[in-house]
Amino acid sequence: MKFLVKNIIIIVIIFILLSATFAWFYPSLTQQKQVDITEVVSDINQGQVKSISASGSVLTVQLKDGSTVESMKEPETGLREQLIAYGASQQNLDAISFSIQPEKGSMSSWLLPLLIFGVAPLILFGIFFWFIFRQAKAGATQAFSFTQARARLFGAEGHSKKKITFKDVAGLKEAKEELKEIVDFLKNPDKYMKMGAQIPRGVLLMGSAGTGKTLLSRAVAGEAGVPFFHISGSEFVEMFVGVGAGRVRDLFGTAKKAAPAIIFIDELDAIGRQRGSGLGGGHDEREQTLNQILVEMDGFERDTNVIVLAATNRPDILDPALLRPGRFDRKVVLDMPDVDGREDILKIHCNGKPLAQDVNLREVAERTPGFSGADMANVANEAALLAARRDKNQVFQTEFLESIDKVLLGPERKSHVLSKEEKKIAAFHEAGHALVSASLPGTEPIRKISIISRGMAAGYTLKMPSEDRKMRSKSEFLAEVATLLGGYTAEKIIFGEMTTGASNDLRKASELARSLVKEYGMSSLGPIAFGEKEELIFLGRGIGEERNYSEKVAAKIDEEVEEIIKSGQIQAEKVLIKRKALLEKIAEVLVKEETIEREEFEKIMKEDNEK
Repeated sequence: MKFLVKNIIIIVIIFILLSATFAWFYPSLTQQKQVDITEVVSDINQGQVKSISASGSVLTVQLKDGSTVESMKEPETGLREQLIAYGASQQNLDAISFSIQPEKGSMSSWLLPLLIFGVAPLILFGIFFWFIFRQAKAGATQAFSFTQARARLFGAEGHSKKKITFKDVAGLKEAKEELKEIVDFLKNPDKYMKMGAQIPRGVLLMGSAGTGKTLLSRAVAGEAGVPFFHISGSEFVEMFVGVGAGRVRDLFGTAKKAAPAIIFIDELDAIGRQRGSGLGGGHDEREQTLNQILVEMDGFERDTNVIVLAATNRPDILDPALLRPGRFDRKVVLDMPDVDGREDILKIHCNGKPLAQDVNLREVAERTPGFSGADMANVANEAALLAARRDKNQVFQTEFLESIDKVLLGPERKSHVLSKEEKKIAAFHEAGHALVSASLPGTEPIRKISIISRGMAAGYTLKMPSEDRKMRSKSEFLAEVATLLGGYTAEKIIFGEMTTGASNDLRKASELARSLVKEYGMSSLGPIAFGEKEELIFLGRGIGEERNYSEKVAAKIDEEVEEIIKSGQIQAEKVLIKRKALLEKIAEVLVKEETIEREEFEKIMKEDNEK
């Protein structure tokens, strides 16, 4: 379509040029009125002639009325003599202005029209067809290069981009140690060959989104000092079957020529999904591409110093053939950073930012459990943006703490103003969460309570874990269920009815209770896992569940979930009824100040305990 539009534009331009050329030269090419010389003599005698110009045998006669005519005279005879011979009076001839012009060559009468109407169109159409053939040639070249891999090369000599090394990657100590061995093999292969060791052919980086898989691969490229070919998994797949496989062959062929080298395939799950899903059969383009990758990786020669590095956050859906020994031998897991890792990440991303004296990055790291490396980078950036927006010269601790809430929940919705009644309901709701959490064992300390809208939440209660934890007990889960139902229960106790504000809490509590029964075996049904997870391919997103239990067991599961929810509600009711005065006090402070920080909340709780 683009090619057709371009050609139409060229044709229009050509016709405009032709029209302009014809219009420019048309006046000079129009023929003058031809008259006999006797008529010229008659006009002279009548005093109608103003001037006569002679160019060879051609006479150009300009009349007094402004018109011009042409006539011919005999070549051998003078102009005045011939006019007198034809009867012109001497007196009338003296009143006329005569001029002699050089005789025009014989070529001038036909060369200019030939150039304008003959040669010029041929030249213009020649240029037009030259454009067409040039584009056709470019299209043919693109057709032949269609199967060439579009990998980007890093680590080559003269590469201008700033190199990233392992020093620029905070945390991930175990992952970096694994990859340092790969880098060392590429730099000193003889050390490993002498011991008979074989370096893994493929290294798979696995971890949640934002844990630093791509950043770590860039560090490998910077440390190795060898050609590093980077390509995304989606760049292999096209609508034409066989193109992806061709690009895989081209990529691996190029890497072998540049060996020692590294191939990095980002988002491997785009082409590495498990085969046999029923979509497209064996001739599906994605499966063809995957098959070619399997062949190329298994077909490496032992002395070929080419290593395949790949990253994915969905290792559960990869084809088993990719994960077998001989292909992706080594699997490097990237976990969420702990508090020390988060602090190191903040230090790296705060380089170049003017920090105030009161900035405590350790406190920021402690307030961000569960944040990924990308989240921490976003916290540092949001803090700098907030400081710049407030026209400050330095970034203060206040900006860092506010940026945590913004990254976690979204920006403040200042336009979302609650009515007086809604504000009171939101205050009791959040106070219910906080009071139940602070009254039960096994819960985390309250960090902040607020009824200021952020993101989709009308209010929120944030807890701050005292330490990073990998495992949780049943009693902690039950306390979490009771805390989630604290807002719902507080509304019921104070106002006698519930609002829609508790919908998200109820959904989370129900999901947690169902997980206790079906996944963790923390119910009277015993240590049994119910249901098998499977990907819903046709729905495009999410994990479905295949039931591997009977309807009778399903009814028991529902009963257990209901029992956990009711038990949590009863537990929350006991706490809130017993400490109703404290609940009202917390809500009153919230209505007045809209936000309660950890220090103020602990002070309120301490004053109540001393009574």
